[in-house]
Amino acid sequence: MDKEQKKEPVLYIYSDRSILVNEDGMEYQFPEGKTSDEAKKRLAVIKKALEDGFLENIITECKDPKVIIEEINPEQIAVIESLVNSVTSEVGRAIVGLTILQLTVKSIIPNQSIRLHKGSTGADFSWKEGVPMRVLDKNYITPVLRKHNLLKLNADGFMMTRSLAENYPYSKLYKAAIRGARQEWLEITDSVETGKLDAVNALKQLVIFLNNKSEAFLKLTDKTLETLKVFLEKKPSFKNCYLTITKFIESSTYSARMFEVAMHSLFQVLEEEKCLSGFLKPLSQMRSANKKHGNIGDIELTATHGNMDIIESWDAKYGKTYLRDELEELNDKLKTHPQTALVGFVTDQKPNLKPEIQSRLEELKLIHETEIQILEFGEWVDYEIKNYALDPDKVGERWMIAIAESICQLRRDIAPIDEPTTEWVETFAKCIT
Repeated sequence: MDKEQKKEPVLYIYSDRSILVNEDGMEYQFPEGKTSDEAKKRLAVIKKALEDGFLENIITECKDPKVIIEEINPEQIAVIESLVNSVTSEVGRAIVGLTILQLTVKSIIPNQSIRLHKGSTGADFSWKEGVPMRVLDKNYITPVLRKHNLLKLNADGFMMTRSLAENYPYSKLYKAAIRGARQEWLEITDSVETGKLDAVNALKQLVIFLNNKSEAFLKLTDKTLETLKVFLEKKPSFKNCYLTITKFIESSTYSARMFEVAMHSLFQVLEEEKCLSGFLKPLSQMRSANKKHGNIGDIELTATHGNMDIIESWDAKYGKTYLRDELEELNDKLKTHPQTALVGFVTDQKPNLKPEIQSRLEELKLIHETEIQILEFGEWVDYEIKNYALDPDKVGERWMIAIAESICQLRRDIAPIDEPTTEWVETFAKCIT
């Protein structure tokens, strides 16, 4: 065999056990038989947690824009989003429901295998270390998902689907004909089981995506966009639009994030006008560490599409006016981005430009041969409009549309907001009513 040939997973089936060998050579044994005493104890813990509202609490937490999600990378987020996007009126619901069940179980008991969906003391088939997922689904998972309108499911549960109940462990070699995002489901299962994906954070992200696609959310966005249409038909002045946007930012839960979204949305308008000198990068996630990801700021233009050759960058600084530490961080960032021509910080209040800040600003300009600015939000908006000689009133209207469509999840290619946005949309609607 060619040494470079990629190894494939292998599943060995014996009379009393199954053995899964992953691509990396890791081996997992799954003995068959009546549920072990340890598995019974784990099941009792899982049931108790669910009875105490574990999943309900996660769903409630994930309705708050301030929810914290860590230890999950953009590639994993993309897989989870793809799983949710696979749901149609015809297919995909069962596999999403199963993924929620698996992630919930793993979040409660990390050492419980979520490949083993059967566990019994009397059934014809059982894994010694498995749990009865059909029972957990019917009693604890489907009722909660139905209550919160996250998935349209039959009251008997998604595990009634025969293709999910074959007597094989869930792995890439699970052969049953599954309708929906089979590949994404198995990738999530494998990643959680091998420790590459944190179950709790994956569950939260999945719930957030479901919230942002729920029927209630879609009705809310339709109503909000219709309200915005009425607002704009009155031909509001730029000043009126600007004041409405600042009111929205201040009124929002997690104003710092809406400050970023508002700034990025203005650049979306500039991009639509085809007046930018580079390519606008999609909105970064709130909890992405700029330095870790090679970014300079929240809004960035690159010389070539999809690359990191940043030529202009603006960093949103909500609730902070003294930026000495930020200037030192910028000094480090510019060392790895020598091509950058313009960088700046935008504050929501008048920035503190005391002599030491001014002095350091001038030093960094000379060192990096880069234009560096610190502007208050209103100054920055005026600067951008005048810089490109645009009609302020037209910009104001299109800016509001960009903000609304971003938080309504309608611009995910350029504004992939992965936080729950219901509260933001509700607040925006109030500001334009």
